[in-house]
Amino acid sequence: MTPVDVADCALALPEATEHEPGPAMSLYKVEGKIFAVLTLATGARPAQVTLKCDPGLALHLREQYAAVQPGYYGHRQSWSTVVLDGTVPAAEVTGMIRHSWESVVDKLPRAARERLHRLHP
Repeated sequence: MTPVDVADCALALPEATEHEPGPAMSLYKVEGKIFAVLTLATGARPAQVTLKCDPGLALHLREQYAAVQPGYYGHRQSWSTVVLDGTVPAAEVTGMIRHSWESVVDKLPRAARERLHRLHP
């Protein structure tokens, strides 16, 4: 999955917005809460996306894929970073992006949560 694919997937989710706090970095938010951080490749590292993730699922994914690592944002056990080197199947990354969005939505106030779940059953 490429950075463009990640951005397209994130922005396809209901009410997702993109913010660029600096060069080579994009934040994807829903209701002002971050659910994905996309960092483009530099000479020192490949492109990567950091996503909110259930701690149990995160451990499972880290065991399954070397490119899934502890996150660098928030609490390490609640966030995972996926190196976009092609070793994690695109369908898996897409599922992780959706899971991250849903994890953030599930913590929103009831009215916002219900409205967003109606938009993304």
